[in-house]
Amino acid sequence: MPTKVRNQVRKGQSRGMQLVLTEDVPNLGKQGDLVEVRHGYGRNFLLPNGMATIPSEHNVRLVERYKERVRQAREARIADLKALAEQLQRANVSIEANANEEGHLYGSVGAPEISRALKALNLKIEPDMVRLEGPIRECALYAVKLNLGYDIETEVKILVVKQQDKK
Repeated sequence: MPTKVRNQVRKGQSRGMQLVLTEDVPNLGKQGDLVEVRHGYGRNFLLPNGMATIPSEHNVRLVERYKERVRQAREARIADLKALAEQLQRANVSIEANANEEGHLYGSVGAPEISRALKALNLKIEPDMVRLEGPIRECALYAVKLNLGYDIETEVKILVVKQQDKK
């Protein structure tokens, strides 16, 4: 009687199971990496949750194609962020705040206010992208650093002015 040939899992150097990661797994590896894990971790966690697959030629080809699409999308996103950085350097942003006669603010201007002012100019900047050394407490011109992601940083000029009294 012929024996069935199953898709056997290859064993690594330290007798663990070799798998190809289908997504990034913290403290283990990036998507597409060939990793060696203990049998229980692979069989009970990685494989059932779809985080890894058995390294057959077909699966490796699928992961390579997916990695290529992710790389292209990442490059397009970086190009968009660089264009946004150039727009931000040319932008002039003015924020009105309550202040006394000497120019000291009654509150402070922080990341949420700067983000709101930039969104009013159709520049999509979230508060966590704004890098302030401390809250802004006086009326003046400030150069504020922005971290857009993917190691792209830029500066925007923010002018904090006294709010005009409404009469």
